[in-house]
Amino acid sequence: MKWRKWNNILHRDLGYLAFGLTVVYAISGLAVNHMHDWNPNYKVVRTPVMLGPVADDAAQVTLGQASELAKKIDPEATVKSIYPLNPETLQLFLSDGRSVTIEVREGRGEVEKVSRRVGLQEMNFLHLNTPRKLWTYMADLYAVVLLLLAFTGIFVIKGKKGIKGRGAWLVSIGVMIPILFLWAYF
Repeated sequence: MKWRKWNNILHRDLGYLAFGLTVVYAISGLAVNHMHDWNPNYKVVRTPVMLGPVADDAAQVTLGQASELAKKIDPEATVKSIYPLNPETLQLFLSDGRSVTIEVREGRGEVEKVSRRVGLQEMNFLHLNTPRKLWTYMADLYAVVLLLLAFTGIFVIKGKKGIKGRGAWLVSIGVMIPILFLWAYF
């Protein structure tokens, strides 16, 4: 068998094997690249509320008063704990995971509900190598597979559309892109 046939078989089979990890790393990469715009692991919903004046000092609010405030927000709500952030601001922690921050003198507040981004959080967990241990070696193996895919990929097509023709130009452009960005940023 010719080398090109083995190259194409290797490229094809490694591509199939790398499909799942490539999807995970691509989706997670898009998510974590924009962490300054949003939280890729959690959805945070903030809802303003107006409860009316509560007290002159947040430290004066009792658990019973906090429970009455929570009932104004949601009749089913139960308060797990309260914490005065400062004399003007009280934080309620509800049993369903929500938190409420209230300016006690004016009674203006905000309800915050945090929920996991199911699927995306797990992808980010793997992409950022949070588990370490065995996953580090799996990620290293994936990186080696990507290198093999890159090198075998440039030899899949022969002729003027391959690496001896148009492919050479495209590979050159592909190599220059990170070099130009590094030059611009450094």
